[in-house]
Amino acid sequence: MSVMVKESPISEKDMIAEAEKALADISRIRDGVGRVIFGQESVVERTLVALLAGGHALLVGVPGLAKTKLVETLGIVLGLDSRRIQFTPDLMPSDILGSEVMEQDETGKRSFRFISGPIFAQLLMADEINRASPRTQSALLQAMQEYHVTIAGARHDLPAPFHVLATQNPLEQEGTYPLPEAQLDRFLMQVDILYPEIEAERRILLETTGIEDAKAQNVLQPARLKEIQTLIRRMPVPESVVEAILTLVRSARPGQGNAETDKNVAWGPGPRASQALMLCTRARALYDGRLAPSVDDVRALAEPVLQHRMALTFAARAEGTSVRDVVAKLVKGI
Repeated sequence: MSVMVKESPISEKDMIAEAEKALADISRIRDGVGRVIFGQESVVERTLVALLAGGHALLVGVPGLAKTKLVETLGIVLGLDSRRIQFTPDLMPSDILGSEVMEQDETGKRSFRFISGPIFAQLLMADEINRASPRTQSALLQAMQEYHVTIAGARHDLPAPFHVLATQNPLEQEGTYPLPEAQLDRFLMQVDILYPEIEAERRILLETTGIEDAKAQNVLQPARLKEIQTLIRRMPVPESVVEAILTLVRSARPGQGNAETDKNVAWGPGPRASQALMLCTRARALYDGRLAPSVDDVRALAEPVLQHRMALTFAARAEGTSVRDVVAKLVKGI
């Protein structure tokens, strides 16, 4: 994730007017997604917050929890050109990025032409990303960071906005290539998808096993999404929120004076985690109908922002401690 840009001046009146317009748009987005995705309010919220903040998200859950359906629905509702890549061990970087082919015209002159791959989309679903080889993973994740690809020395910019929603099965690890820590850090959030509540599952049974399923409807255009993303970067952040972010992230690093962290954490989050929290708290506030973030937003987003940016010691894992447990204790300190 890039360093935050310097905010351009904007009057308080204009800021409020833009925010109120964005609130109405986000409300329509929530309603549009809610017509198709039942329950899973936290998952929908966190995924949308990641998109509104301009980042990528890693969706972790067992098969059958509507991860693919969620991404497909978001693409339609937000009006984004969306593609899906099913990752397999034999997938090559050129299968994702594209390649050059040699062509010959009627005069016999030969030249190379670039044929773009499926990564040239505004919303890319990277299904089971940990099944691809490290070489293919790195090609995708470099594009996520740089927002362009380089083929045969030529730069090709990706469309804007560009978002990757990658899925990962937490149970099946045979034949997989776990993402290295530096690559995990490029995801704004890790969104854990759990089983739905009984009432949500009841609705799923009744509404998805008939002749017709609910269809998603487009409510927004990509240009408008970019405007909202820019607005979020302009939102004011109270000093109390800045201090809470700094306190939380620094306390998650060993050697910073937190005894619990020193005991259980092998390595902690870097400054990119602070940047992610700063953007996501703003996005969550707007998603929730507020014009400025609060410390409660930091507490709510601590787990999805930090859990994939930390690693536990062997002793902590042997005792059954999880990263969630560590983050939950750290949150109590802010």
